This record gives sequence, structure tokens and C-alpha cells, in this order.
Amino acid sequence: MLERALLDRSAEGEAASVLVGTALNDDDAEFVEHWCVQIGTRAAPGSPLLGLAGLCLGHAARRFGRLSDEALALAEALAARAEADPTDVDGRALDGYDDVRSFLHRW
Repeated sequence: MLERALLDRSAEGEAASVLVGTALNDDDAEFVEHWCVQIGTRAAPGSPLLGLAGLCLGHAARRFGRLSDEALALAEALAARAEADPTDVDGRALDGYDDVRSFLHRW
């Protein structure tokens, strides 16, 4: 479903539910991070999945206490994009980055 949403924007709603469910419930940190990064780097500008990917990276940081350098950089980049243009990436990316900084103790 997540891969499909990257090719077909009509699948974004269902993919959003899958991404959030994965971030909140899947115990495989690498799997969760992989899909957050895939969505956060490949979704079209303006897709609601971009902000959601940032939020889910915050969930991953809270749940697992770590993120890869790639995921950390993406969380920061999505938050910066959201701050610069909320029509590109919605504000959930800012909330996710706040969680990343809080749970990984990075300021």
C-alpha cells in the first residue's frame, strides 16, 4: 500500500493509515524507519504523506530511542520545508521534529 501511494495519489489516505499504524505498533525499528524515509523522500511535493512521514519519525524516535543519520536529516529537512511552505509539507513535520529533538536529546 505504501509503495502504491507513491505512484498513485488516490491511495494516499489508506497509505496514511498504514504508515501511522506501522510507526505506532510495529516493533521492527528498521522497518518503521525505512518506510518513513521512503515516504518522506519520494512523496510528491504537497502530499500530506510528507508531513505524516515527519510525524512518524518522531513516533519512531520516541518508541525506539534512536534514528539513523539519514532519518534524522530527513526529519530536520521536512520540518524546514514545513516552516518555509506549509503547502509543500504540512505542520505535522514540525511536531515530529520536536519529538525527535526531545526524545533523542538533540538541540
